[in-house]
Amino acid sequence: MLRLFYSPEACSLAAHIALEETGAPFDHYRVALGEGEQDRPEYRAINPKGRVPAIVDGDLVVTECPAVLLYIARRFPEANLWPGDLAGETRCAEWLAWCASGLHESFAHVRRPDRFADSDLARRDVVAKGRATTRHLWEMVEDRISNSDGEWAAGEQYSVADASLFTFWIWGRAKTLQYDMRGDFPAWTAHSERMAKRIAVQRALAREGIPLP
Repeated sequence: MLRLFYSPEACSLAAHIALEETGAPFDHYRVALGEGEQDRPEYRAINPKGRVPAIVDGDLVVTECPAVLLYIARRFPEANLWPGDLAGETRCAEWLAWCASGLHESFAHVRRPDRFADSDLARRDVVAKGRATTRHLWEMVEDRISNSDGEWAAGEQYSVADASLFTFWIWGRAKTLQYDMRGDFPAWTAHSERMAKRIAVQRALAREGIPLP
């Protein structure tokens, strides 16, 4: 049976939602990042990077959120989590790349400045710049969604890109950024409210102890 390794409210939430969307049975294992469980030898044997998500399917181990989401979508094609048309497929891939390399990276400068600087002064500078960059990126996402023709991130078809985008909405309202998501990002919030109506999303959030939008 496929195994998912996740940490509550981490980027692995997208993979958690995607697996619930498939309807396929899977085993789930909580990796408490705040308690350092990602550094335990048994987890490092699965993912030497010490990050989540990771999925194990037989002898295959997949890490990095965009790759994990692609694998889930292709592994369970009947769930229709990856667009079948070229434009939709490209938009889906574009969102996954932007979430991973843009939104996630800027958030890391705010949440974990020790990755990027050693001194207290340098870390404060990293956080300040990260906050400015993150706010700008969140506004860019809002603009992109508000000007979209489709109901979902990649167009009319729901996809794994929506699960990824939803994760960053969750991060926006959480204690690190504390954005007024409803007031400042209404189009993104409307997308998240559509997400919250999906049974798969409700199941993943309940397991991770995350309140609905």
